[in-house]
Amino acid sequence: MTTTAPETNAVFAAEHDVPIPYMQRTRDYYLALGYRPYRWAHFVEVPFTPLRTPLSRARVALITTAAPFQPELGEQGPGAAYNAAAKFYQVYSASTESVPDLRISHVGYDRLHTSAADINSYVPLARMNDAVAAGRIGALGPRLHGAPTNRSHRVTTETDCPELLRRCREDGVDAAVLVPS
Repeated sequence: MTTTAPETNAVFAAEHDVPIPYMQRTRDYYLALGYRPYRWAHFVEVPFTPLRTPLSRARVALITTAAPFQPELGEQGPGAAYNAAAKFYQVYSASTESVPDLRISHVGYDRLHTSAADINSYVPLARMNDAVAAGRIGALGPRLHGAPTNRSHRVTTETDCPELLRRCREDGVDAAVLVPS
């Protein structure tokens, strides 16, 4: 049942039409596996800085959690079941000259309502090249980078993030777009 807000004539969504409570679902999932309750990263101060260069002139890196395809590790294509074997544990880089074969079977996502068939949802190189062509961003970095999803705050902050930052600096980028899967 929908209702209308009298002062605006706006139609309210039905009671059951609510966002998926993914944070609680993640906590419940890890508890069911026997882990401690999952604690989301939450910082008092955010370690970001304003861009020094207008985005229309900035060189931008793409960082994704998609995994390089490894055929020996089983099914990893669109719609594949969860495949823990396809996980990766070290930062990787790939050229942005062409779209690399990256997949997301190694992460948990709603496989009932999506299939991962559109690579632009997790490796939006084509859309970023469109943004360059339209003048919205200055240039795309020479490489995209992969951020592991090993679910360890310590390893992420002490190992993966410094390595990603090193590679971004090596590529001379001004900003990064993070695309989690």
